Amino acid sequence: MHEVLRRPTALLVVPIFALANAGVDLRGGLLADSLGSPVTWGVILGLVLGKLLGIGVATLLAVRMGLGRPPEGVGMGSVFGGAALSGIGFTVSLLVIGLAFGSTTDLGRQATLGVLVSMVLAVALGWSIFRIAAKWWGEETADLPMVLDPPVDPEVDHIRGPEDANLTLVEYVDFECEYCAHATGSWEDLSAQFGDDLRYVVRHLPHHPHGPLAAKASEAAAIQGEFWRWLDLVFTHPDALEREDLIGYAGELGLDVDRFIQDIDSDAVAARIERDLESAEASGAHPTPTFFIEGRRLLGDYDARTLTAALESSRRGTRTRETSSGKG
Repeated sequence: MHEVLRRPTALLVVPIFALANAGVDLRGGLLADSLGSPVTWGVILGLVLGKLLGIGVATLLAVRMGLGRPPEGVGMGSVFGGAALSGIGFTVSLLVIGLAFGSTTDLGRQATLGVLVSMVLAVALGWSIFRIAAKWWGEETADLPMVLDPPVDPEVDHIRGPEDANLTLVEYVDFECEYCAHATGSWEDLSAQFGDDLRYVVRHLPHHPHGPLAAKASEAAAIQGEFWRWLDLVFTHPDALEREDLIGYAGELGLDVDRFIQDIDSDAVAARIERDLESAEASGAHPTPTFFIEGRRLLGDYDARTLTAALESSRRGTRTRETSSGKG
């Protein structure tokens, strides 16, 4: 119901509500008088150009000075387009007009008309900027990437299950993320459901305080061939990830502890974690856990039932393509 009503509400109901509640009677020469009034044009310039320059230029300067950066996927063209659309003032603008001039005075009506004209001009200006940004600067969307980059590489990635399985599930994890522990625990159910049709891949996306060190420790364990035993053990202790704890887990698993300690601080392990971080950014993986099924990012829930349904759908699609290819 929400999805069905969203567009007519935004495009029809809200504009009619705005016009009906503006309380402006355009009869009696008000329109002509307002277009010649400095109050009307002051409101228009403030909302349309003032918002564009104030928000857009301030953001541009902040970025250039290194004080911050736009969200991932958002370019400066999108920033200026959004700044232009912020000129669609209504409720607060009318409130200020009522306080400053009174809504029934000539100045109040002229200022209100300026707000309504600004709404139209701000939409047109924002639309134009977004079109220019898409055509000339390649800013066609602000969405995060959806495709896994780079693809799974058996020579580099950690893979549980057959390397040549028909289905691939990739998870970006942080060992201190309690949600990752619950989601990763779904592997047993998924493995029972799909058997040798499924391979499970883990990449690192540490963002909690102890996440980076725990990720390095897992790679140190992987050098000794114990990545998956390490993962299964450490995910049961997300609240105990100090260096001493991690060294203790290495001893519990029977690893060469001296080599383990040396590998944690090695450049090779640091480079391995950095590879996954770059992959996460290129693939649009932001929070943890983030899942990719057959190379595409999963949106929404990630419980075992959702993952199973998505994998089943992907498997049916694969079989359909294979059948069609065979018939051809």
